[in-house]
Amino acid sequence: MSVFATLVERLADLLQPLFAASATAAAIVVFTALVRLAVHPLSRAAARGAKARTRLAPQLAELRTKHGKNQERLQKATMELYAKEKVSPFSGCLPSLLQLPAFFVLYHLFSNTSIGGEPNGLLDHDLFAAPLGGRWADALADGGLFGGAGLVYLGLFALVAAVATFNFRRTKRQMAAAPAPTGDAVPGMGAMLKFMPLMSFATLITVAVVPLAAALYVVTSTTWSAVERVFLYRDMPVAGALAATT
Repeated sequence: MSVFATLVERLADLLQPLFAASATAAAIVVFTALVRLAVHPLSRAAARGAKARTRLAPQLAELRTKHGKNQERLQKATMELYAKEKVSPFSGCLPSLLQLPAFFVLYHLFSNTSIGGEPNGLLDHDLFAAPLGGRWADALADGGLFGGAGLVYLGLFALVAAVATFNFRRTKRQMAAAPAPTGDAVPGMGAMLKFMPLMSFATLITVAVVPLAAALYVVTSTTWSAVERVFLYRDMPVAGALAATT
């Protein structure tokens, strides 16, 4: 993890002429975007796999109806269908899982107070008047809601709310256009679909409780994901998109 910290620090040095005292905050945003760009091929692979599984959903439903009482026969028929269509049952999940270590490392890089037994120097910098190692509660205690640090958080909350609203409206449109049985294809999916449009707003809570450096990572990654999903899952039913992206 110290290697990544060094990379962010060097990137901050490069950005310093443009962003002055906020160069480290800018470096966190740029570094997060670069990592998301690096793992984008995995996101594309996950989307292709999810779309392939969604395409087979009607045939899988027929197999469940036909062999539902014989689990061994159902499993065999399912694998035969995947083999025939040249689709792996894990083709959408595995690429997503492979991305998790990168996201885990980034989150800890921007939230831990120490790295390799040494103080995390990234948290010693500021974004305007807000310390990267501070939290929203600290901003409220030091200047209040409209103080220097408080205004930084209000800006982040506004951006997160805009992205969450975009996701909410897009998901509602997908759900309205999806066939009625979609929510019942998987047990419990119907209830999950009703709750799904509100999930994006949970990011507001995350931004409020984690260090500002981690909040910048979360906001950047969430915004990237919203744009990425528009292109990767634009022609995919909402139930399939949910299975692939949550």
